[in-house]
Amino acid sequence: MEDDSRPLLSSEQTGESYSYRGSTDSLDIKTKRPFYVEPRNIVDFDPQERVSAEAAILNSRVHYYSRLTGSSDRLLSPPNHVIPCPEEIYIYSPLGTAFKVTGSEHGSKNPSIITIFAIWNTMMGTSILSIPWGIKQAGFTLGVLILILTGLLMLYCCYRVLKSTKAIPCVDTSDWEFPDVCKYYFGKPGQWLSLFFSMVSLIGAMVVYWVLMSNFLYNTGQFIYNNVHNINMSDSEFGTNGSDRVLCPYPNMGPGGNNSISTLYLNNNGNDTSDDNSFAHYWSKNNTIPLYLIILLLPLLCFRSASFFARFTFLGTISVVYLIVLVTIKAAHLGFHLEFHWFDSTEFYVPEFRLLFPQLTGVLTLAFFIHNCIITLMKTNKHQNNNVRDLSVAYLLVGLTYLYVGVLIFAAFPSPPLSKQCIEPNFLDNFPSSDVLVFVARTLLLFQMITVYPLLGYLVRVQVMGQIFGKHYPSFFHILLLNALIVGAGVLMAMFYPNIGSIIRFSGATCGLALVFVFPSVVHMIAQRQRGTLSWPSAVFHSFLIVLGIANLLAQFFM
Repeated sequence: MEDDSRPLLSSEQTGESYSYRGSTDSLDIKTKRPFYVEPRNIVDFDPQERVSAEAAILNSRVHYYSRLTGSSDRLLSPPNHVIPCPEEIYIYSPLGTAFKVTGSEHGSKNPSIITIFAIWNTMMGTSILSIPWGIKQAGFTLGVLILILTGLLMLYCCYRVLKSTKAIPCVDTSDWEFPDVCKYYFGKPGQWLSLFFSMVSLIGAMVVYWVLMSNFLYNTGQFIYNNVHNINMSDSEFGTNGSDRVLCPYPNMGPGGNNSISTLYLNNNGNDTSDDNSFAHYWSKNNTIPLYLIILLLPLLCFRSASFFARFTFLGTISVVYLIVLVTIKAAHLGFHLEFHWFDSTEFYVPEFRLLFPQLTGVLTLAFFIHNCIITLMKTNKHQNNNVRDLSVAYLLVGLTYLYVGVLIFAAFPSPPLSKQCIEPNFLDNFPSSDVLVFVARTLLLFQMITVYPLLGYLVRVQVMGQIFGKHYPSFFHILLLNALIVGAGVLMAMFYPNIGSIIRFSGATCGLALVFVFPSVVHMIAQRQRGTLSWPSAVFHSFLIVLGIANLLAQFFM
């Protein structure tokens, strides 16, 4: 009798012949229709909970449809609007109790805090290394203002992308991405253009990764070689004295130069040896390291699946957190070195307002870029009505992170004796390879990029091959050819133009023109016009955004 009072279907698996019970968690409401048994009480985990009136009405309605036709005839099957949401589906047992089905989509939903940090982690990339350089190019005061304003503009445009699917009437857009929205409004050309500019951002990121991996691998090998051979310091760049040494790799670029401020560390023998010359010949940052990476990364790019590398995405969060800790420690040791010269340059300081500010706007366009995947990220948010709030909080966290790193590195850079002009596009290059804390940062970033690089290549492959051939892996030859072109671009840039600041700003301004400024603004104005709600302030503002995107791209060619 005790067994008779228990639900036939419960969340506990017995491991016997009822292996089909595990399938209830993945119930497809469009193909598996509920069956009818007169309800007595519906239970979740409390067997005493009585059936609600709404559930009884819904059950009677489904019962009515099930009497109209057999299950093999789909013509008169219950329509989708009659079938309840996944979280409201119950499977009734003959004893009058029921098991509440937990749909797979419902179970994969994330709370707001997870969604916010997923956006933060996705947006945080290599651009964080170039923020101090961008602030130097724009001037400290103007750079901070531009970072805040650009973040607000990027947030608004991302909001427009997120809302773009909701403005399409009479169409199920639940599984749409922004390229599908572009296709709806602009046809095939819109879809291909959105794909092209999305590829610009992905391939641009892969090129930057190759340059940085060459840099980090070189400095990591240099650190190990120096310690094995008991060399105190093999760097001969101009820099400061002390334990927290800061370098100026190109001292002549500063006003007046920094040739008089230098510290030259020699090895323990006081001169170069043939072994050192041989090592330098085969371990060159621009000549040999980019080629060595081909041996490691080209085979990884040809993997059919990238699921193995997805397991290491947590390294991105660890790397960013460590960078923030590193910047804090360096700023505490070096102190702040600031003087405000509003329009005139001095020997050690740059003016607060500089005409090179478009270089920062180009970097920030890529730094705040998440528009091509924001719809996907927000689909997993548990409370969809909080999407706008969570997106805003995520952008706030990203902006604060960029401000923290950029302002601290710029302010702590020792001027004098070095000029602020010495701040490099990768601020880690301003620290010697012998610095242990920086060595750990470079090693973490190197391993992170080695695991993320195949993921980026997989995204490029899926989108390009899917559009051209209709399948993600047409053949090994096609994949090898595509990967060879991508790797070749990275190798050439690492060998002949390893300036990640310029690469980031050009790729950011290019992809931002279409996916940040033009497409979201035009789509919004078309949707407003179709609804009859387009006003002249809205038209002027969104037209201004388009002009701003065009100006941002054109300005990169004159800097």
